[in-house]
Amino acid sequence: MRGKETAVTCDSCGRKVPRNKAVAYERAISFSTDLHNANDVRFFEKRKVYYCISCAKHRGIFEKKKEMAERNRRF
Repeated sequence: MRGKETAVTCDSCGRKVPRNKAVAYERAISFSTDLHNANDVRFFEKRKVYYCISCAKHRGIFEKKKEMAERNRRF
């Protein structure tokens, strides 16, 4: 249904963006106790973050579809 999409907050600038227009990106986060012995605890987590189009382009996460197609064709 049009107009019923939930809004998400951009993690970079704080702008409210509809979820279907936002760029979803999974970022890996690691936590550790830094004890440097056998009891050292490390925890890795993947967190889904949302960026608006302008912030995603600035960070290099999102680019034009034509440029992405050219990049995939080269490799």
